Parts: sequence; structure tokens; C-alpha cells
Amino acid sequence: MPTLSFPYGKEILTCTISDDRFNGELVSQIHYCKADVSQEALVEQALANPTGTPRLSVMSEDKRNVVVIASDHTRPVPSKFIIPPMLAEIRKGNPQAKITILVATGCHRETTGEELAGKFGVEIAERENIVIHDCDKSETVYLGKLPSGGDIIINKIAAEADLLVAEGFIEPHFFAGYSGGRKSVLPGIVKRETVLYNHNAEFIDNPCSRTGILEGNPIHIDMLHAARTARLAFICNVVINARKEIIRAVAGDMDLAHRAGRDFLAGKCQVDAIPADIVISTNGGYPLDQNIYQAVKGMTAAEATVRKGGVIVMLAYSNGGHGSDEFYETFVREKDLERMTETFLKTPKNRTRPDQWEAQILARVLRRAHVVYVSNAPDDIVREFQMIPAHSLEEALGKAEEILGDPQATVTAIPDGVAVMVRE
Repeated sequence: MPTLSFPYGKEILTCTISDDRFNGELVSQIHYCKADVSQEALVEQALANPTGTPRLSVMSEDKRNVVVIASDHTRPVPSKFIIPPMLAEIRKGNPQAKITILVATGCHRETTGEELAGKFGVEIAERENIVIHDCDKSETVYLGKLPSGGDIIINKIAAEADLLVAEGFIEPHFFAGYSGGRKSVLPGIVKRETVLYNHNAEFIDNPCSRTGILEGNPIHIDMLHAARTARLAFICNVVINARKEIIRAVAGDMDLAHRAGRDFLAGKCQVDAIPADIVISTNGGYPLDQNIYQAVKGMTAAEATVRKGGVIVMLAYSNGGHGSDEFYETFVREKDLERMTETFLKTPKNRTRPDQWEAQILARVLRRAHVVYVSNAPDDIVREFQMIPAHSLEEALGKAEEILGDPQATVTAIPDGVAVMVRE
């Protein structure tokens, strides 16, 4: 009988499933990867051999105002290994350059000082000029239209840069296809209305707006255009394993380097669906499972392999509760999932509500399967999302079997739902 392990916050939950019930485990090969050299060396090698651009030191030679877009606290990007060599490259080309690190919060809350120190290291957090983007309050500049018709309104600091560069990481993304690259600009440093237009219900409903798909993905097309319009000239993106260690680094042109990174990733994390009555999934543990909002990502991996009418057991620590007032209130106001979805689809692109997309995707998941949610979130909040609360993996499996009326219901495991791309 296999013993299965699942990341949950900063812990590991385990369970044993009998052979006759266990259908299989969907695991990204990324989890087993380890680089032959140090994380610092991987980044330095990428910066020394960029794809499609000169070295960053060359690009910065005549640039006085350089802005480095950095990921925020919601992403497990090992910035302390990426930002220092990027800053060194810039200063090698131009020691007098004014450098601003612009934290790309998108529509997330402000990153705290403690989180900045943990992310960049104390020295950089205290020494460098760090500005945190606020999608509602930061001064912005209008740069034109998205292919979809929305306005491109970005942080003024980025718009006025002589050289705009970005760090980040590449992982599967449940509606943008992949994270990283162009996402540093949209949604990273744009005004809220630009994010809302890009994340509209029609685009979220598009079958190309799925994990690992970029061809024909309208969300990606808008994002790529916004990054080009903002003149994002150079990126350094990494791929990480389950231990959050860098196993691959790419640098250079924001599209070409990103392609190289995602090609590597796709070769490691695409898996074929293994249908089952019960599918256990996670968000990969901390920091991605801090709330229900983020946990929807891990549910979409299970959605792609659970049988219609089956049960998804979602493990997400959720110490931050629901994670979004608007997301939560949507489920409080509307109990009919079909009507909720119809309302979203009738909403004009320019009237998209904050976090509407997350509610739309969760409603889609719930229309396919029951969800038993293992977390530290209050039970009443979990129930408002039409999920069944549980506080241990054993309790959750018991409830799943009860829902199905079958103590021998088959099980598929997904130890990290945000790290795999499930082919149906």
C-alpha cells in the first residue's frame, strides 16, 4: 500500500491508500530535479549568456534610470539569488545608474518590510530603493490599448525607466498558461482596471485560457502586448523544484528567454490524467496555500482528472482565511452556481469585478465535483464557498467516501497541483 505525502503550509500530511483503490500519482518531474551547480551559479550563467539580447551590463551602459520589476510575497521566487547578480550586472555597465526595485503586487496587498527582508535579504531590503506597486494608489501612465480593447495603464516609475527589466519564475498557470515573463507587467505593475479588463469572464471561459496553453490564449496575448508596450527589455526568470531551489535560469528577451524556460518546464511537468472518484490535491504548501483564493489553482489540476460528480480533497493551510472580500462576497450573495456563471458571462469586459475570475473558476470546479477542503480556515467560511470543511486528511477521505457512498472509491493523488499540467 503506497504512503502518500502532501505539502500543507510548512508541514507534510500523509496517508496510506490500499492498492486496489489507488489509481496513481500525478507528479511533476521538476520535483526530482537538482542542479549540478549552485543556485547563484545558475543565475550568473544565464545572465552571462542571454537569449536574444546583449548582456544586461551592456544594455545598461547609457541608461541612467533603471527599474527592476520584482515579484511579491505571494510567489516563492528565490529573489535573493536573482536580484543581487542582476544589480551587479547593471552597475558593471553603469555604476552611476539610479536603480529602483519595483515590487509587482498586481492586485495583492502591500508586501511588508519583514517579507521584503525575507525575500531579498536584509542588506538589499535596507540598502536599495524599493517601491511597492499599488494598483489603486500608485501614480500611473496611459500607454495605449490592449488587443482586447482595454487600457494599458502602468506604474509611472516603470513607464519613465530608461531600461525596464524583471525577475521572476516560471510555473504552470491556471489561466495565463504560464507565470513569469510578460506577467511582470500585466498584472504585476498595472492599474486595477487594466487587470480587471484582461481577466474578464469571456477570456476566463475561453478553452485556451488553461494551464500550459498560450496559443490562442487571449489573456496571454494581452499580457504579451502590454509588456512590449511598456518596453520590458530584459528578464531573468527561474524554474524551481519542490524544495523551492533554482534548477534552471533563463535570461534575455522577455519572450524568447521565457520560451526557453517554459519549454524546459513543459518537458518536466506535463502529465496524463488518471481519472478517479477522489482526487487529492494541494497548492504546494507555503507560501501558495495561505488562503482559499490562491487554493483554486491547485483545484484546477484535480478538476482535469476527477470523474464528473466525484470528490476533490483540497489541502490548503489557509491561515489567511478566504483571501479576498469580493471573492467571498460573491459566494455569499449567490448560491446558484449556474446563475453565478451566467451573470459573469453577461458582464461586459469593462465591468469586470475584482476577483471575479477566481469565483468563476471555482464555480466551474464545483459544477464538476464536490470539494472537501482541509484547512485552518473557519468552517463557516469554507461552507459559504459550497465546500465541505475538514481538518485532517483522514477526516476528508472519510467525508469523500460518505459523499460517494463507496468506501472503496478510487483515488488519484496530486502532491502539488500548481506544479503539474494535466493533459485530459
